[in-house]
Amino acid sequence: MIKKKTPEQHNDFEDAFIREIDEELKNEKIKNIWNKYGLFIIIFVVVAVFSAVSFESFYAWKDKRNQEMSDTFAYALNLQNQGRYAEAHEVLTSLQEADRGIYSDIAKMQEVSLLVEQNQLQNAVNILEAISQNKDFNPQIRDIAILKLASFKLKDAPADEIKTLLSPLTTDQSVWKNTANELLAMLAIREKNFDEAKILYQEISNSPQAADTLKARAQDMINVLSQK
Repeated sequence: MIKKKTPEQHNDFEDAFIREIDEELKNEKIKNIWNKYGLFIIIFVVVAVFSAVSFESFYAWKDKRNQEMSDTFAYALNLQNQGRYAEAHEVLTSLQEADRGIYSDIAKMQEVSLLVEQNQLQNAVNILEAISQNKDFNPQIRDIAILKLASFKLKDAPADEIKTLLSPLTTDQSVWKNTANELLAMLAIREKNFDEAKILYQEISNSPQAADTLKARAQDMINVLSQK
């Protein structure tokens, strides 16, 4: 005697049958997709994996290269500290030739320090002038070069020349505004414009961005100038 299925059993059977048919259709679709696009799928996966590996390799190479550049620069500094200037110059030159990025610019700036230590001030000034006019140079390092150049010119260069040189660094957007103002205050003292110097020092003293040591130095100069 055949037992009749209850409504619940009948529904379970239908659901299972439908799921089985659905899986078959899915498998058939997958097979059809693979038959039609299998080669493209393989190529896509290979390219994706290769790209990931390539980027990882590139960043690994970049990290290694940066470390090598850093080590080379540190070696040049060590030679300079030992007074082995010719060797330090060779290492800094090789660093500039090997790199066209930040380390090349830093090495160029370090050449200035090297020349100053050897009392070759004019050669140092020539390099700083070239850097100050080079728009491809790292902007932050170029600003430092301008400050150094202005400090070298402070002794006897025309006042207008120094003011023009420092002008880009005296804006509110410049992180070097207070340092540039200090150099301009020194220039004003050189030109015996003591009131202008006091105004510049007062601006430094009131600046929330100025370092405490710079503020203290500015206040000392205000006190001195107030006695004139």
